[in-house]
Amino acid sequence: MKAVKKKVKDVLAKGKNFVYHFEHNNSASKVLKRIEAQKGKLDPKNEQLCREYAKDIFGDIKYAPWLYVYSAFSRDFKEGWIPDNYYGEVVVPQLNGEYGRICNRNAAINKLLGDFDSLDIGYYLNKLFLSTGFEVLSEENLKKLLFEHQSTIVYKVENSRQGKGVYFFNEQSFDLELIKKLGNGVFQKYIEQHPFFSQFNNASVATIRLTSVCDDNGHIEAKAGYFRIGRENDTHVISDRQLRTPINIKTGQLHDMAYFPDSKTTKYLPNSNVTFAGKTLPSFDYCLSEITKLHSRIPFVRCVGWDLILDKNNQVKIIELNGGHNGIKFNEMIQGPCFKGLNWEKLHLSK
Repeated sequence: MKAVKKKVKDVLAKGKNFVYHFEHNNSASKVLKRIEAQKGKLDPKNEQLCREYAKDIFGDIKYAPWLYVYSAFSRDFKEGWIPDNYYGEVVVPQLNGEYGRICNRNAAINKLLGDFDSLDIGYYLNKLFLSTGFEVLSEENLKKLLFEHQSTIVYKVENSRQGKGVYFFNEQSFDLELIKKLGNGVFQKYIEQHPFFSQFNNASVATIRLTSVCDDNGHIEAKAGYFRIGRENDTHVISDRQLRTPINIKTGQLHDMAYFPDSKTTKYLPNSNVTFAGKTLPSFDYCLSEITKLHSRIPFVRCVGWDLILDKNNQVKIIELNGGHNGIKFNEMIQGPCFKGLNWEKLHLSK
């Protein structure tokens, strides 16, 4: 019986693995077609190098499709690139593991991060309304807590991703029954962003995405970043509508091009003459030092994606963390290799 169960388990695991790589291959193919339509066909020599690199360095040709994307965009081949499906299948499980999921649990991660200026006001967890100190609240006391010092609050459903599961309420529109239907989540303060970011979109809070890593010696460093802007009248940044522009991780200077979700580029903010070139994020060293300090409190989550912004008082506000498959392909494609020298390419040998 045990042998049968093991065989069934193995078959299910292989099926899941097949689907995972099939979906990645499909996504990479779509991106590759869009890039080739703009930049021309992938050089056959670079395509061959991608295949050889996938097989020789990562152990399997199935990791080649994202390398094709990076190479087609760069019009070159660069050693050190990390394929996105390799990152998700090999790197994340070994360097973040189950602990990476803690990042998606605001109530837990805030306790681990310790003393910092959190946006959290309270939580709805397992049918209980809680303060940030985990005091159980009545519905009346919850509403009083939420709107005592702010006119607008945000409710984010646990595991909400790509801008989905985010709701805005004022005291009049607040709906407890809706919260209960939405399930576990966090109540947060609404951010009034630094004026620098309002020039791009005043209707929604922009986001700085920084990816920091803890190396094998415990050294923590931000390795990649990009700036995300909501579109038109969106209340917040939504992944399938956002504009992204890479950040120089050393200086905070924005790239001169921004990228739409379909990989098309623009030098100007749509429907305006606002450009990205020559602009540098304010207090960028402060942003880097803050995430480095916080990451040092959870070094066992080895790679973390931080969504943050500066508020109107020039204070860093952490919007959320991602310790799962936090996405590296955008930075790898445009600025990579970003993670060279971390020995990630050897991790498949210890699977």
